Amino acid sequence: MENQTSIEILGEKVSQILQQYHSLKGENEMLRVELVTLKSEREMRDLEITKLTEDNAMKDLEIEEIVNKIESILG
Repeated sequence: MENQTSIEILGEKVSQILQQYHSLKGENEMLRVELVTLKSEREMRDLEITKLTEDNAMKDLEIEEIVNKIESILG
């Protein structure tokens, strides 16, 4: 094994740190994109849930009106 100078060892360590930095930077970007996608999907689901809840409330009102009409017909 060769004897390395302090500068060579330091250069290798800096190179390793830069590789880790670039790797983590790429991973961070992928996670950011995934987070944006998941937030968008959640917002779409929340809108759909709101719409379905409103539709359900309207159906409940329709059912209540039908029951009232039946009760008025039956006396």
